[in-house]
Formats: sequence, C-alpha cells, structure tokens
Amino acid sequence: MLTGRQRLLKTLRREPVDRFPIDLGAHFSTGISAFAYWNLRRHLGLDTGRIEVVDPSQFLARVDDDVRARFHVDTALLHAGWAQTARWNPRGDYAFTLPWSFVDGAERQDDGDWIIRKGSQRTRLPAGGYFFDGDWISHDDRPEGERLELLVREARRLRAHDDPGILLMGGFWAFASDHPDWLMRSAEDPDGICAENERRLEEQIARVGRLIDALGDHVQVVEVNSDLGSQRAPFIGPRSWCRLAQPYLRRFCDFVHRNSDWKVFIHSCGSIQPLIPHLVDAGIDILNPVQVTAANMDPAELKRRFGDRLVFWGGGCATQGVLDRGTPEQVRANVRDLVGTLGAGGGFVFNQVHNIMGDVPPANVVAMLDQAWELANAPARPAAAAAG
Repeated sequence: MLTGRQRLLKTLRREPVDRFPIDLGAHFSTGISAFAYWNLRRHLGLDTGRIEVVDPSQFLARVDDDVRARFHVDTALLHAGWAQTARWNPRGDYAFTLPWSFVDGAERQDDGDWIIRKGSQRTRLPAGGYFFDGDWISHDDRPEGERLELLVREARRLRAHDDPGILLMGGFWAFASDHPDWLMRSAEDPDGICAENERRLEEQIARVGRLIDALGDHVQVVEVNSDLGSQRAPFIGPRSWCRLAQPYLRRFCDFVHRNSDWKVFIHSCGSIQPLIPHLVDAGIDILNPVQVTAANMDPAELKRRFGDRLVFWGGGCATQGVLDRGTPEQVRANVRDLVGTLGAGGGFVFNQVHNIMGDVPPANVVAMLDQAWELANAPARPAAAAAG
C-alpha cells in the first residue's frame, strides 16, 4: 500500500497510481476554518479541546491525525507550531489554541469584535465573523535558522509517523500582485517593478536553496503565491504579465527544478485562463485552487487544454454556492461531476476550491470527503471519456 508521499509523487510524475491523492489542510488555501473544524470534530464525536490555529488571519486549524485518518487524507501541513500559544475562547463553546507571541495586543470589544494589534498594524475579527480582516500581520518573528531547524524536525516526525505528501509554504511570491497600488505601478513604472522583482528573485532563490538543502526529499512541492484574477477576468493582461513577472518566475522554477525533485505549485484565485499557458511556460507544475465558478474556468476546457501539462490541485468541490449552501447530496453530486472531469486520466489532487469557511455545515464536509474517497477507489476513467 502506498504512503501519501509515494502516492503524491506518482501523481506529480504522471506515473500509474492506485488512486488520486486527497488533500485537506496541507496549505493555507486548502484548509478549513477553525470554526468549521470545531463543528466537524464535534459532529464526528471527536475531542474539541485541543484545536490549534495555524493561520490566525484566516483562522485556519491544523488538521489532526485522527481527522486525516478518518478521511484518508494523503497530505499534511508542514508547520512547526508557534513559540507561544494560549487558549482562545471567542464565543460560545469554541476553544482554540492561538499563537500570541506575534502580537502586541488582542482585545475583545464591547460589541463582540476582536482587535489584534502589532505596531501600527491592526486587524479585526467581527462579531459573528470567521476570519480577521485588515492588515496581514506577520505571524512569526523567530530567526530563520531557528524556523528552519523546527521545520526539519517536523518533517522528520511526519515522515516517520505516516509519510504524508508535503507541500512547503515558504512565503514565495510569483512576482505579480492584485494590490491596486501594484497594478497602477505596472502601467506607470514597469521598469521599477522589474528592478524590484530582480532583487526579490535573488532573495527567493537564496532562501529556497537553503530549504532544498535542509529538507531534501521530505518535501515534494514548493508553492508560489499571487492572486492573478477576479471573479470575471485576470487583473493583468498576458502581455504585461509576461514582461513584468514571467521572466522572474521562470528563473525561480528553473532553479527549483535544477536543484531538486520538487514541483512548483502556484496558488492563484480567480479567472486566469488567459494566463495559464504562460504560467506553464514559466515552469509551473501545479495549479491551485482551480476556481471553477469564476468566468472562463470551465473544468472540461481546462482539462482539455492543460491536462497534459499541469496537475490540478483543487477544483474538486465548489465552495461558492455548493459546499456552503447546498445539501449533502448536492455536494456529493458536485464532487462527482468535478472529479469526473478534472480527475480523468490522472494529474489531479482532490481538494475543494479554497478553504472551507467557518459556517460550512459539518455534514457537507463529510459528504464531500467521503464522496472523494468513493471516487478515488472507483475504476479509473480515461481523460477522453470524461471530456466527451
């Protein structure tokens, strides 16, 4: 029987594999809100008293080994934990452990809002909300050497425990931004952006080189991140992107591929089909989250055009309108439809489109993951049959 690491490697290499891998929470865009996770654990009859928040901004939970085993998850988050944690009781019976060392203050307001401050930065969790909004506060101030040592220790622990597939989040940027200031500068000061990207590229290559040397084959995938699309279209046209971002992304991917067996995963939300050929040309191996509800992101078209060159990591269940508001049977039907298309012929890692939000019913989470497991063990369909 294959381990999760072995299954993911075969999928990424497009080798014959027993089934497609299943992911839940290996990345901060493939995970589950701590609120939804609390409800899921209670629904499953599991202990809710030790939930760890690994991303305080999005308020995401670490997916524990018992939940990974229940849903046959092949991946695990490589996260070394925080230097200091404390109990967080935002409302009702919820109980989480939250890192406190990275903030200067956390205060509950009279209206029920939580405010977190660090220096001049400020972010808010509204009463009744499920994640923080405001400044994206840096979560970890530990020296790089200490962080790296902890990552190596955690990677070895995971390898010895059940050998899951690991995607490394290293804070690597894909050299383009959806921030309005950056988009304005892309038109007004393209030379300045290219100079900044050159400097950033040097720093990122040095840092990923240190990670490759330290983590080796414990890791299978490294991510880069740039949200390139809105719900309707890319934020930037292909011509501008190819001038401002592609040369630097290509050099980053080339370095990773020359110096390791790692694959490069890009997280980009939105409608980005016009940019996908250029992402492939830059060396991107894996696309996430495959936002199938955005314009021009039809899964059959994506599979037909790019299925032989990209692995789709995500797109397995629509989080907009189905997972959040549908019935369990509607969730199952959506999973069957999307997996039947994106999973046909291989090159697919199951995950929902982006994170499971805080108000998603636990029965829908169970329906989604159980349906994925059933499909993973069904007879394989060739890509041509699915497209037809």
